[in-house]
Amino acid sequence: MAVQIETTDLADVVILTPDRFTDARGFFSETYNLNACANAGLDVPFVQDNHSFSRAAGTVRGLHFQSPPFAQTKLVRCGRGACFDVAVDIRSGSPTYGKWVGVELSFENGRQLLVPAGFAHGFVTREPETEVVYKCSHEYAPQAEQSLLWNDPDIGVDWGVNAADAVLSDKDATAGRFADLQSPFTWDGNQ
Repeated sequence: MAVQIETTDLADVVILTPDRFTDARGFFSETYNLNACANAGLDVPFVQDNHSFSRAAGTVRGLHFQSPPFAQTKLVRCGRGACFDVAVDIRSGSPTYGKWVGVELSFENGRQLLVPAGFAHGFVTREPETEVVYKCSHEYAPQAEQSLLWNDPDIGVDWGVNAADAVLSDKDATAGRFADLQSPFTWDGNQ
């Protein structure tokens, strides 16, 4: 697997763009390879794959995370359509605590976002019938799941969608405020 790795403004959140081999039929891309990622310093033992389908553009999912010991690192990509994928640093004591980074992921660009444990994650779809697929380093644990309000002004994510136009689940519409977060994650200074 040949992959380009780009850093972001948040330490440990990286963008991966695997090579695509194209011909008249279309393309082939190896979207994940354990050894190649480990050799690049991204040694994450993924145990679960998730697949999300959103019918409408403007569908927001997030901002979600799981508390330790069920914390998840995620490797997110867009299998069809396009989305704006977001990671928010929620590690207490981190110099980037409460900061966010967003990346356009699409079928066309083939980019992926690695969202480490200690970051809340969410996305908004840019096109109808968008599919987002992602690997997780821990299985889903509903007892450990938490959510932050997607449009919380204390975080200030520029989602590119008005609140009145966003398509939300009840859970995401009533998620907790960032100011009330008692983060289960602590930055250790080495991350």
